[in-house]
Amino acid sequence: MRSVLYVHPNIRSLDASESVHGAMLVTDGRIAALGTPVDLAARATPGTETIELPGEVVLPGFHDAHIHTGNLAREIGAPDLRGLASLDDALGVLRDYATANPGDTWVLGGRWDRNAWQGRPEPTRHHLDQIFGARPVALPSVDGHSVWANTAGLRAAGITAGSGDPVGGRIAREAGGTEPSGLLFESAMDEIRELSEAAIAADLHLYLREAHRRLLATGITHVTNFEGEDVRAAYTRLRQDGELGLRAHLGLSMDALDLAIGEGRRTGDGDEWITTGPVKLFSDGALGSHTAHLHHAFEGDPGNQGIEVIPFAQLCELVDRAVTHGIAVATHAIGDRANTLVLDAYERAHAQTRAAGLTNRIEHAQHLHWADVPRFTELGVVASMQPIHCTSDFPLSVELLGDRDIAHYPWRSLIDAGALVAFGSDAPVEPENPLFGVHAAVTRMRRDGVPPGGREPEQRVSLTEALRGFTSAPARAAGLGPEFGRLAVGAHADFVALSQDPYAVDPSEIAGLSVALTAVAGDVVHTA
Repeated sequence: MRSVLYVHPNIRSLDASESVHGAMLVTDGRIAALGTPVDLAARATPGTETIELPGEVVLPGFHDAHIHTGNLAREIGAPDLRGLASLDDALGVLRDYATANPGDTWVLGGRWDRNAWQGRPEPTRHHLDQIFGARPVALPSVDGHSVWANTAGLRAAGITAGSGDPVGGRIAREAGGTEPSGLLFESAMDEIRELSEAAIAADLHLYLREAHRRLLATGITHVTNFEGEDVRAAYTRLRQDGELGLRAHLGLSMDALDLAIGEGRRTGDGDEWITTGPVKLFSDGALGSHTAHLHHAFEGDPGNQGIEVIPFAQLCELVDRAVTHGIAVATHAIGDRANTLVLDAYERAHAQTRAAGLTNRIEHAQHLHWADVPRFTELGVVASMQPIHCTSDFPLSVELLGDRDIAHYPWRSLIDAGALVAFGSDAPVEPENPLFGVHAAVTRMRRDGVPPGGREPEQRVSLTEALRGFTSAPARAAGLGPEFGRLAVGAHADFVALSQDPYAVDPSEIAGLSVALTAVAGDVVHTA
């Protein structure tokens, strides 16, 4: 039996009591007692180790409610096109990468953002052909809902002038013709994404191990992850090898639903390290790619109401099939029309969902009809949201959606209506640092202070609500119970020590706080 007495004057439980303690006794990875250093020292066994924690505050470890750690892992060492001001800048980064990394393997990474480029030119396969030649390239956009490929990549995926647009997707064409331009949207990306990801599947666990180190350095001790069976296999291997450094609630891809049903997997199955999550479905695309499904067309893009990735009838069938077999559903929905349709589908399956003891979720829930806000509570649907999307999408969301009377990133309204709101990062779409998300949730501003006063500041949440959004709320959303996401007797000893106390600084400074120490199951796994 291993016992450690952790001492710090500001250990915040973040449970309903909002209690603060001076010491925490951990036995075999769980919290055995909380109290004063003197009281707990008297309870400690002779072999108990005493550790004084650094920093100004100790909090429960962060749980990212929506992340893609496989993609985060695959993009380690890949070209990074974020934050660039022009297409020429992006091509310069890619030329440097090609020079420094010769070979014939797939080129991944990217995360390019056409909306941030001067003049917003459309990238094409020809741009990439000039740099990479016959080496296949597949670069996801920053939102992950479009891919920029070269000719070799398109050919590898079998995409030609004769390829039709798939259901729920679009192949961009060269002007005046049918040749693919190199841009693929939504389901049109599926084949090229599978091919490019398969190229490193055998070593994915090694990349994932490094990605976990990055997450632990930000205080993340638990993830709700949405990816495919290759990522699940990588997690399983890390666990078997004794190298899994954090806990994971692993969602299923839609393609794996029948496999999971056949194997008898159920949401919630597993142990304290890995649990089976919900199946991930897609109702629409993303704002930046103009594929979010809207009730009314995008401003400046008449006739374009986005893409209904999974038609409603099929969505209803999938939801019913999943919950009937004990698998919860998490559906991606960004546009207001997409969110309405997902809630409609969940309402049709509400009785089956309750009978199975499951909780369905909407991932993102960014733009809602006001009438849909109370439906989350009425149907018991979790709003899995990413505060940093609100701030990073500004001012693009204003440009694309105008002043229409809908609820934009309505965290306050959802919480006040009684809904469970769980926060995440959507990394690698956004930075994985949860403190960036906490800052966005309490200020509704970007880290540079824009817009002054915050976007729709009436939708801000309190600091405690924001921290719970990244700790206990994701655990509840995953059905994990009270032993996760808080510092209380019987809970798992997953915690983080921060350099400064967010309760003691101006909200604008929260994003700049750093992690001094991270512990999982009572073991220190990161120190600054």
